[in-house]
Amino acid sequence: MDHRTPPGNIAPHIPAADWQRAQATGKPVVIVVHGTPPTGIPWRRLLIPFAVAGAVVAGGWGLVACLCLLLDAAAHTATVIAGAAGPIGIGGITLKLARGKTT
Repeated sequence: MDHRTPPGNIAPHIPAADWQRAQATGKPVVIVVHGTPPTGIPWRRLLIPFAVAGAVVAGGWGLVACLCLLLDAAAHTATVIAGAAGPIGIGGITLKLARGKTT
């Protein structure tokens, strides 16, 4: 048995009590069928993708800001370590990693 609604304009289900009351009193049963949906721009269909895209962009900028903060911290850490280590020599070649403070 197919429980799907067949295509086309058909009347919706009328409850048995309402049908029997209409039969007993002779009053007509009025079925209200809503017309076509309003024309225009479906704003909800447009706003949801833009909201998702805006959230993605804001998240991307947040990731970039966090990456810049981490790289800045890493650069400062490397500078402090290089300044504390002094010159490094390998095989007779001496390399000074950071300049000393001159006052």
